[in-house]
Amino acid sequence: MFRIPVLRNVIEYSTIVLLWGTGLLAVQWFRDYPLTLQITILWICFAKAVFFGRENLNQLYEAARSNLSHHHFLLLMAINMSQMILSFAFDFHLLHLIDQNSFTGIVETASFWEALFDFFYLSTLNFSFFGYSEILPQTVIAKCANLTEIVLAFITVIFLLSDFVSLKDSLRSRHPSQK
Repeated sequence: MFRIPVLRNVIEYSTIVLLWGTGLLAVQWFRDYPLTLQITILWICFAKAVFFGRENLNQLYEAARSNLSHHHFLLLMAINMSQMILSFAFDFHLLHLIDQNSFTGIVETASFWEALFDFFYLSTLNFSFFGYSEILPQTVIAKCANLTEIVLAFITVIFLLSDFVSLKDSLRSRHPSQK
């Protein structure tokens, strides 16, 4: 029987929001050290990309091994993808708060929440491979964070989602008892 790991996902969403909240405090407390803050955010970005990549891969193998239906697997991946989108949107937002020149296309008079929405929009476009946004990274650190999300999205969509059916068939042919 398929069950979404609700508690685990609540913890993961909460951790993403908590990291962002901690980042907001760090931006206020350490505003005199913008480069240190930006590099720290970039490293956290990389660490989260590794975490999400491993989690997606583990879920792919577990779903294939347990003969999970394709639509249930897609639901799990949609949850993971929403976590990744939210996480990177928060990273972009923090980079923007540290250096207003990190991204172009954000209206200078945008409120805190409008700017946050703009970064959620950018992150969603990055993850969907839409390829167009009026919001563009301008600094090397912002470009690296943006590129990290695009690579993670590529790996998630191209390798993981497209390989689910073939991996499932491969595992079934190796273990006929799972048919």
